[in-house]
Amino acid sequence: MEMNAQGQRTVTVLGSTGSVGTQTVQLLAASPDRFKLRALVGGRNARLLAEQARSLNAECAVIADPACLPELRDALADTAIRAEAGADAVIAAAELDADWTMAAITGAAGLAPTLAAIRRGKCVALANKEALVCAGDVMLRAVQQAGATLLPCDSEHNAIFQSLADGNRGAVEKIVLTASGGPFRTASLEDMAKATPEAALRHPVWSMGAKISIDSATMMNKGLEVIEAARLFALAPEQIGVLVHPQSVIHGMVCYHDGSVMAQLGSPDMRIPISHTLAWPDRIGTPSPRLDLAAVARLDFEEPDLDRFPSLRLARETLCAGGGAPAILNAANEIAVEAFLQRKIGFLDIADTVAAVLDVLGTPPADTLDEVIALDQSGRRAAASFTAARAA
Repeated sequence: MEMNAQGQRTVTVLGSTGSVGTQTVQLLAASPDRFKLRALVGGRNARLLAEQARSLNAECAVIADPACLPELRDALADTAIRAEAGADAVIAAAELDADWTMAAITGAAGLAPTLAAIRRGKCVALANKEALVCAGDVMLRAVQQAGATLLPCDSEHNAIFQSLADGNRGAVEKIVLTASGGPFRTASLEDMAKATPEAALRHPVWSMGAKISIDSATMMNKGLEVIEAARLFALAPEQIGVLVHPQSVIHGMVCYHDGSVMAQLGSPDMRIPISHTLAWPDRIGTPSPRLDLAAVARLDFEEPDLDRFPSLRLARETLCAGGGAPAILNAANEIAVEAFLQRKIGFLDIADTVAAVLDVLGTPPADTLDEVIALDQSGRRAAASFTAARAA
């Protein structure tokens, strides 16, 4: 990966005020001599964005919500850091000539900025599942045309990436993504039907934002990861397995034709995969807890229960269906999760809503970003209609 004249790697962080973004900023701040910040992009938290920009001496700070620009400008008034806002400013930040860009703007809002960063032809650390889930063909075409490098930041995909480090991809039989099982791993359907948002947000292992925590509870996150893995590693659906592994020590495994299995292990701390992509092909130190296998003592595995967690099955079905089905799945899920968090629908209604939307909208094509965005909007409208009907 390239560096500037001072031997530093230039960096842009899209989504710096979110969970992955804040951990990325923490790692960057710990190695100020290695990295030069071009831009930080946040959503609405102007105070935090300004603090980050100051701590990293960024060239530019961009807030997605224009209403927050006055607060951001006030907070940076005594610095030389440029403060900008709005969708066009976000895209402009993504287009800056940075050696490494973290793509961590969640949801469909991250699609256009991620595509803009890819088109720069440099290194993009991908923490936005939707980029490959919703717009996989579009993104991968752009990667090929620009000669860009995608580095997976999800712990599971990063584990697979590390386990494929010898480059012998032709010998891969299948890969296995692990799942913690979430807070309802052993719960009955009856208990899950009565689950509150508070219960669903209490993840037993990982510390994550609300949306991904609910996705973990439904196992939709693992379904989205299956779709993403198929795109990232050019694998058929039947080559991607999922195992529930409550200790979250093994994050991913690669099974080879000779019977060998390569696995990546580590503490359940997102700073580990983030740091791997940040320094790749080198490595940097992190403050992450070191794995103590003697303390862990045992590693358990089980097959996922698709009756209690139908979201995983729905995701696999959309992967096989192709076209715009994954974009519709993702959009419907986002609306359903938000409705659940607002107590408008029950926990089990999330997967039911997604299934109903998929039945209605089918598998239209998604060959351009405009088509993907249109399908996303259609999926959201249909899901909003279904959730409103259930809440009535």
